[in-house]
Amino acid sequence: MGSNIESLSEYVRGRKQIPEIAKSERFMDRPDLRDLFRAEVLRDKRKRNERMVKAVMEHGYTQREVADHLRMHFTSVSRMLRTKEKMPTK
Repeated sequence: MGSNIESLSEYVRGRKQIPEIAKSERFMDRPDLRDLFRAEVLRDKRKRNERMVKAVMEHGYTQREVADHLRMHFTSVSRMLRTKEKMPTK
């Protein structure tokens, strides 16, 4: 069974934005929020904010899921994501 999940994971990789593939399948190998937001990340606001962007944009978590996990209001997450989108990339 493990190989079936691995092969499906390989197939889905790079296709995470295709809406015809169910979200549960597109992001089945995503890390748990507890793993993304370990204590060392939470101590550093910049790292926490970067992980918030990664959780939503790369791993398919909703802003509400991230906010609930971090015990923040979802508008705070939304505002931070909008701020990050406006920042120039390096």
